[in-house]
Amino acid sequence: MKRYLVFIALFFIACAANAQDVLKGTVVEEGTNDKLTNVFVHNTSNKQITLVDKNGNFEIKGGKNHLIIFDSPGYIPDTLLVVDYKPLKIVLKPMGITLKQVDINASRRAFDPHVEYPEIYRKSKVYPLSPSTWFSKEGRDARRLKRFFEKEEQERYIDKYYNAAYVSNIIPLKGEELQNFMAIYRPSYTYVKSNNGPSLTLYINDSYQKYKALPADKKILPGLK
Repeated sequence: MKRYLVFIALFFIACAANAQDVLKGTVVEEGTNDKLTNVFVHNTSNKQITLVDKNGNFEIKGGKNHLIIFDSPGYIPDTLLVVDYKPLKIVLKPMGITLKQVDINASRRAFDPHVEYPEIYRKSKVYPLSPSTWFSKEGRDARRLKRFFEKEEQERYIDKYYNAAYVSNIIPLKGEELQNFMAIYRPSYTYVKSNNGPSLTLYINDSYQKYKALPADKKILPGLK
């Protein structure tokens, strides 16, 4: 009986330790407090990675003094140093459009998820004779992360050619007006991929003519009114 009680005690201690190893929280947008769903969560200390769920919640394994990065297209990344295991509320600030005068070919830091996160591409594969690869949470999460990476690569490709320095050299807009215009008429990845410089210039000029014809209230993004 004594040995049985010791086993039960050790079991609960192990469960508590495992539960304590998991960091939980919610990610929201600054200013609106809206829950965000397309946020990449990366524990750089133990290499764990995940995405928040449809309700803006996340769970990731981690310990004290671990470094967690929260990143999402269109938002300024946030970095957290773990000090305890209390539920977290992460607030991400919308990035808007960087208005620095940079070279047309300037872009964000080189990003190659195939090199940085090869395990995601391995776990995202589906094998006909392995049902677990279809339905396991690990497989589903890996496929979501793969789609996230693909979207991020596409956004970075657009930024490489459609940036403030380039656009402001074509049309006479500056500051907030330029920011609004670029957000309203941001081209798709498919368009930028299949059109060269002159075509993109023509697109920007045509879009500017449409922008000038808009009512004043339509020239302002909802979050900037």
